[in-house]
Amino acid sequence: MATESPPIDALLVLPRLRIQNANAISSPLTWGFPSMTAFLGLMQALERRLPQDFGWGLVSAGVVCHDFQAQATRGGFTHAFHLTRNPVGSDGGTAAIVEEGRIHLEVTLVFGVQFLDGFAPGDGEREQCMANAVGELVAGMRVAGGSVMPSLRRLPAAQSKPRLQRFDYGAEERAKLFRAERRRWLPGFALVSRDDLLAEHLAALRQTMPAASALDAWLDLSRLNYRAERRTGIDPATGQGTEQVEWTARRPPGWIVPIPVGYGALSELHPAGTVAGARDRETPLRFVESLYSVGQWISPHRLKAPTDLLWHAHHDPASGLYRCVNPLGGARTAAADLAPLV
Repeated sequence: MATESPPIDALLVLPRLRIQNANAISSPLTWGFPSMTAFLGLMQALERRLPQDFGWGLVSAGVVCHDFQAQATRGGFTHAFHLTRNPVGSDGGTAAIVEEGRIHLEVTLVFGVQFLDGFAPGDGEREQCMANAVGELVAGMRVAGGSVMPSLRRLPAAQSKPRLQRFDYGAEERAKLFRAERRRWLPGFALVSRDDLLAEHLAALRQTMPAASALDAWLDLSRLNYRAERRTGIDPATGQGTEQVEWTARRPPGWIVPIPVGYGALSELHPAGTVAGARDRETPLRFVESLYSVGQWISPHRLKAPTDLLWHAHHDPASGLYRCVNPLGGARTAAADLAPLV
């Protein structure tokens, strides 16, 4: 699977967006921060709203989270979402409560930009106006199902206004510009792919459990595993040897999280209009199920290049995978190993 990000000419940064009631149920098996499919979907919806002569193409997206507040109540090990009671139905009866998970977010959205033919970069004032226009469009759109709200804080212009950061310079100048850019994203955490950790953990499990699947490795990485360890010592009072059992939690290094990364095909591609009840009668349809991998939250200052942050959509017709790819961890797990996660 190709992991290289599409080449970009600039970064479009929409800083410190306050999003209310975003969808916290990111897949049938995970909850918390919205899936990257939501942000890539936002990118595609935003690109459709741009004028045809806008001159930009959006090819990849990244997200830096500065703050979050899950709308959930915790009692011990159990979390319960804050749910709403819907109005009564037309017959006066009480409507059922629909399980809806919500989360409030403060995020910086970063899009990889390609300049289209005919666009001449270099006019800073014009580019700022175009970035402001994109910011106004996003302010009226849904982000992962949530509403973009005005900020409650007064921030410097560099941390509040949309901006286009071009990278059509030499390597040394590009590195300098990106170091300055990523400092503006602090404090915060960027979500990147760690498919490599999943592949490495799968290989380690198969040394003791040859039948282990990628699902076993994914579940093992996603939970705290407590193990008993024997510790021997000397009793200072008697001078005799002692043996104790101590339970310790195995914590993988870093802030590792299970994430949905796209969809895997469950059926062949059906011609348009042949599936009853489809919303779109003009587009071919196939049934899919969520595809899972492992991600990591890292501080933006650890990003070496803009592409480390950016995700892009990739489709592999042979395996039927529709997934979000980030080159930092590399999509190294084979399609055969990903199958149990679909």
